[in-house]
Amino acid sequence: MIRSYQGHTPVIPSTCYIDLSAQVIGDVVLGEHSSVWMNAVVRGDVHSIRIGSHSNVQDCAVLHGMRYLYPVVVGDWVTIGHNATVHGCVIEDACLIGMGAALLNNVRIGEGSIVAAGAVIPEDTVIPRCSLVAGVPGKVLRDLTSDDREMILKYARNYLDYVKIYLKEQKNWK
Repeated sequence: MIRSYQGHTPVIPSTCYIDLSAQVIGDVVLGEHSSVWMNAVVRGDVHSIRIGSHSNVQDCAVLHGMRYLYPVVVGDWVTIGHNATVHGCVIEDACLIGMGAALLNNVRIGEGSIVAAGAVIPEDTVIPRCSLVAGVPGKVLRDLTSDDREMILKYARNYLDYVKIYLKEQKNWK
């Protein structure tokens, strides 16, 4: 469902795919070719949410800001995995946020980084670019290789293919 809230209507280009079960609310702007999948919530009611181009928010993920303090800013070519929670933080370009990860207020994930599945990134943490982060609390384990960075883009490209398929298929949905 796409809905306005307090005078803010989500801005969603026609190249995006928003699943019928997703909730996209309020002050939300998506970049070209981005997607929000089954049962995901992008809740721009208390602060803005900006999602760059070619990014995907997978099933049951939640994006929400902190009132008056922290928006959510997601760069280009970002994959946010199933059941991830992204709260009041910044994810720079070409990052992979693993399934079930939690990013808390005022976190910044540097460009080209991976946050492993299940990791919890505490408030006010800054992750350097091209880092692998895992654990509770999340710690930088190592720098990423060029192969790692290519894998991040592979996940994002996969979702671009899914977007094309779903946009075609939805014409037949009743």
